[in-house]
Amino acid sequence: MTRHISRRTLLATAASAVAAGRVLRGAGTQGGIVVERHVDAWRVAGRYGGWPANHGIWAWDDEIVCGCTQGVLREGDPDRHPIDRSRPEDHALLRSRDGGRTWTSETPAPLRPVPRPERVKAEGLTPVVPESRPLTAPLDFTAPGLALTFRKAHDRPGAWLFVSGDRARTWSGPWHVPALDCPTYDPRTDHLVVSPRELLVFITAMKRDGREGRPVTLRTRDGGMSWERLGWIGPEPAGYRIMPATVSLGAGHLYTVIRRHDDGRHWLEGYRSRDGGVSWREAAVVAADTGRGNPASLSRLPDGRLVAVYGHRAAPFGIRVVVSEDEGRTWQAPLTLRDDASDWDLGYPRTVMRPDGAFVTAYYYNDTRGPERYIAATIWRLR
Repeated sequence: MTRHISRRTLLATAASAVAAGRVLRGAGTQGGIVVERHVDAWRVAGRYGGWPANHGIWAWDDEIVCGCTQGVLREGDPDRHPIDRSRPEDHALLRSRDGGRTWTSETPAPLRPVPRPERVKAEGLTPVVPESRPLTAPLDFTAPGLALTFRKAHDRPGAWLFVSGDRARTWSGPWHVPALDCPTYDPRTDHLVVSPRELLVFITAMKRDGREGRPVTLRTRDGGMSWERLGWIGPEPAGYRIMPATVSLGAGHLYTVIRRHDDGRHWLEGYRSRDGGVSWREAAVVAADTGRGNPASLSRLPDGRLVAVYGHRAAPFGIRVVVSEDEGRTWQAPLTLRDDASDWDLGYPRTVMRPDGAFVTAYYYNDTRGPERYIAATIWRLR
């Protein structure tokens, strides 16, 4: 998710088969949360929509764009994601022009994923892998309409960067982000704009044994022409630390929420940096139990409160919210955004705040209306 350290913040078609903007049940007051509405952002019978946190979310006033995977639903093992990897899938964008009430779907060609091995085998494909290259001119990270997304590199160690200058309508790339002294990256999109030429990127690197993962801070000071590694976010774990979600607390003070798995447990933990990402210290347990594991989205309110949203992959299955009133030193008990899902396969939220103060959280979900996985959006406020 894109957030600016300066006050100039980015707040942050299958649609014919979708009742775009359909209001779902569950709106109302849930503890400290007031839910305006749940909507289907993308839902198609027989299809699988998933993982907004893997792609990113961007917002310009009431125009919001959220990325997701769109694939084919399969029946089978209930312990695995029911997506048919042998069939085509897209990395799509969902766009709302009315603050998250209605959505349409777009599939930009530059963001199309490289076919997975299962599909290559099933269809006898010879995949064409794009070749990434260094940027040819520096980016202005404060330019109006700018959107960035980081993806897994398929041609060499590092990450792919895709860039849009027109509110995610057209994209260039892949541009190469080097692996530096990391084996390679398993990137999702989480970054902070410091100045027109300076960007902090919070990214998951593979561990020394080649497995996931360990988060790290990268920095460019010349508009993406060159990169340097700053601090590792926590020591290398036996399990994994992945998928940071980061906000600025001002003057080089950063806070990030990490998805953690170790010793059979899944939880969210907070880390703090007071030197712009050069060094990090563990700050708090943000959520002690996320079921089978889920990343968080993290927002900072104008009054200073921190708000983390995550999928809860244990019964009752749903989406939860935790709040800190002391810059992440302590976190309150979880609040329920919704808990009407049928099983564990959900979550991966991204959140933006609208100009009127309402949150819009996008995530993937399932329910009793059908077997498909779909992208939902909830418009809500803290009481």
